[in-house]
Amino acid sequence: MHTHSLSADGQVLTLTAPDGATSRFHAIWLRDNAWDATTRAPGNGQRLIALRDIPADLSIAKADMGDALDLEFSTGERIGYDPAWLMRHSYDTAAKPAPGHLGAGQTTWDAALMDALPTADFKAVHSHSTTLRDWLAAVRRFGFAKLTGGPPEPEALLQVAALFGYIRETNYGRYFEVRTEVNPTNLAYTGLGLQAHTDNPYRDPVPTLQILYCLENSATGGENMVVDGFKAAQKLRDEDPHAFKLLSSHCASFEYAGEAGVRLTARRPMIELAADGALQAIRFNNRSAAAITDVPFDDMAGYYAAYRRFGDIIDDPAMEVTFKLQPGESFIVDNTRVLHARKGYSGAGHRWLQGCYADKDGLLSTLAALEHGAAAQ
Repeated sequence: MHTHSLSADGQVLTLTAPDGATSRFHAIWLRDNAWDATTRAPGNGQRLIALRDIPADLSIAKADMGDALDLEFSTGERIGYDPAWLMRHSYDTAAKPAPGHLGAGQTTWDAALMDALPTADFKAVHSHSTTLRDWLAAVRRFGFAKLTGGPPEPEALLQVAALFGYIRETNYGRYFEVRTEVNPTNLAYTGLGLQAHTDNPYRDPVPTLQILYCLENSATGGENMVVDGFKAAQKLRDEDPHAFKLLSSHCASFEYAGEAGVRLTARRPMIELAADGALQAIRFNNRSAAAITDVPFDDMAGYYAAYRRFGDIIDDPAMEVTFKLQPGESFIVDNTRVLHARKGYSGAGHRWLQGCYADKDGLLSTLAALEHGAAAQ
């Protein structure tokens, strides 16, 4: 059973779990995060009150523990709380972790993952919610995952996106063809090998997911490669903290003007951190890099050295997972984390993939709903 104590001024409640874990909660936080019917809408859980509705000097007048934690506030309101929910949402933690840490549910990887690629069957993810849940969880954990056994039919990739969300339409259309073209508007449409990169860093916001679906692949070469950008960033941080700081604290610039009427530009760090230092996004694309002008003169030489070293880490074969898609196979990448590449391929045979963009909020929402449903059973 949970136990509790209250500070003399009623401003802080201390809660102790059966395992001895202890967390402190401010009175104003507890009132703002109540789940009673006057605070949250029963149907969707959205908050019904604003902070202005809570007195700044709010305190807890009385606290009782039974099946729930019952609090009486200085305003006279009595509200019940689930102690386990409070402990899961504790903010009474130790010092922040070092910059460059991972978010919840993420695992970094390198070439060793080639022996256990996160993969699911196309028909199974459409037929079984548990299989879909596990596949989406793999995308959250690793930043990419494959599907096998799909139909080798044009627009089948739209069925992949429909598993969790919606297509992100761009100037390339709802989806785009990836095969050799004469006078291509993008190097992706040639047989040249491509360095590992994130897509469309010149957009703001950047598409957060990309799906590539194979329809034909009889050409020699053309293997797909993926690299964990978060692993690369942590490797740079561990060997040269100053280099990591330069790439995470200064904006790079990206641009695209390959079509009439299209001029896309964006400024973002190559290694983007959240306010708490968590790795949030990688933007690395030499083809779309514009002139870097946001780095002070005194830091520019060091910035380029850091940029070069980051590229060397990304290019290291020990970081790379390689696979050759067969017709009906596809893969999805978190475009804010995982860099993808392609080995060059010859003119013999044919290589035809279709690609599209989607957004991670839909994937994470679908995954959360599936996990919530499984937990409720």
